[in-house]
Amino acid sequence: MTRMRPGPRNLLSDVSGLRVGNADDGTLRSGVTVVTADAPFVAGVSVMGGAPGTRETDLLAPDKTVQQVDALVLSGGSAFGLDAASGVADALRNAGRGFAAPGGVRVPIVPAAILFDLANAGQKDWAENPYRALGRAALAAASEEFALGSAGAGRGATISGLKGGLGSASVLLSTGYTVAALVAVNAIGSVTVGTGPHFWAAPWEVEDEFGGFGHAPADSFDPMTEPGPGKARGTATTIAIVATDAVLDQAQATRMAVAAHDGLARAIVPAHTPLDGDLVFAAATGARPLGDPLRDTALIGHAAAVCLARAVARGVWLARSEP
Repeated sequence: MTRMRPGPRNLLSDVSGLRVGNADDGTLRSGVTVVTADAPFVAGVSVMGGAPGTRETDLLAPDKTVQQVDALVLSGGSAFGLDAASGVADALRNAGRGFAAPGGVRVPIVPAAILFDLANAGQKDWAENPYRALGRAALAAASEEFALGSAGAGRGATISGLKGGLGSASVLLSTGYTVAALVAVNAIGSVTVGTGPHFWAAPWEVEDEFGGFGHAPADSFDPMTEPGPGKARGTATTIAIVATDAVLDQAQATRMAVAAHDGLARAIVPAHTPLDGDLVFAAATGARPLGDPLRDTALIGHAAAVCLARAVARGVWLARSEP
């Protein structure tokens, strides 16, 4: 069997045409991450957590009129962070981007998802919502190289007992497609086994990308243990974007997002709880036509899950601890 290998950057931007931008504020202890491209791209979404916070996700259903988006936004700030998409939309409209609406108006399509980081000791007593400006700044910073760990939407993220963060990973498939993931990890569950350093995602690690600790010892975890919430209720959510350069329609992109959720379940225990807002966007830039649609989409979905599990561990591994 042919082995998958990481892309040259091991980042979401290994999917040709996609750029990622971060903006964050150390005093606020929060931030925004934006994914965009020079041209609109197909997008889908799958929400499996019980407490999501979103903007324009209904528009991504395959039966809706608009089939492509101009950007995707991941943000801290809970419901306040949804305003980051407004800053992105303003900047895109000023650049002449967006859906051509009647009257000659351009309306950028910018779906967004948020995580809760309002209880992380950052200064949250703002007089004016700061996320609109952070969204605009993240879009302006979009490039093929971007920071991981305590950056962007992962700036103020936390998990059970550890600092959360922004992670990314990619693979090149034998069929020629590139698949990649980007995630802001703010889960109520744990990404490590018991109290040790071993990541749940260890079986999918490539080239010691999150420490090379390997598999946890067999006696390090009791599979019958009832997991308790590792954070206060209402303070969790893991939000992600998976992407490929394959030609996918919106239904196929949605199926890719669904499959990618397996990566969250492999990397976070427990995942998809009533207290998380776990959500995965999928993006397809359409550079490479499908050969065998059934086989290729199945392999792309599997690769998306593998990348997302790796990205979760990388985000936590690269994050900086803070008081």
